[in-house]
Amino acid sequence: MSAKTDPQIEELLEQLWLCEERGASGAEALASAHYDFDAEPIWKEAERQRLISLRDGWPALTPAGRRRAAGVIRRHRLAERLLADVIRLDDEAMEAGACELEHSHILSDAATDRVCTFLGHPPTCPHDKPIPRGTCCETLTRVAPPLVTRLSEAEVGGEYRVVFLASRSHKRMDRLCALGILPGARLRFHQRLPAFVVRVGETDVALDPQVTEDIYVLPC
Repeated sequence: MSAKTDPQIEELLEQLWLCEERGASGAEALASAHYDFDAEPIWKEAERQRLISLRDGWPALTPAGRRRAAGVIRRHRLAERLLADVIRLDDEAMEAGACELEHSHILSDAATDRVCTFLGHPPTCPHDKPIPRGTCCETLTRVAPPLVTRLSEAEVGGEYRVVFLASRSHKRMDRLCALGILPGARLRFHQRLPAFVVRVGETDVALDPQVTEDIYVLPC
């Protein structure tokens, strides 16, 4: 297999993963993708590697293919988090950079786990899509102190900038935004007990402990 073929196979696996995520069929996913290469040789090579199986003439992920696709998606979405939340690129530059990094040899599995740990094991990308978990998330091994942390893990007395919110509850998200706790906001962590209290601007806000798990912050 040529060096050129490898990222093309990963692109195929990524499209199949995204199609499963949307609940679409493989035919729909690939019909909507605009490839600049001949698909049939890529399918055959991916099938030879047992990354896909053909169903009714269309490719579907095998267990091995799904694991490989999860790695590609994980690198891409962690790269988005790194570029958006830490380097603070705009959406267009973030997406372009993440696409470059997802197929590169820069983000090895070990490097990807280090980025994930550095970011505090974020559950979602900036577009609120789930990030596949890695071994670092399962063991919670900290090879380096994370720069981005949950508010629940922050130090009392510290000043922080809200990086992103990861709540699945729209009501909770609306409540946090109404309180001024939204990406970019600065806050001081006042106390942990008997309740979590943060200062946002000139206002002290009490938070349920579960809510602080959804607020990711960066030290100022």
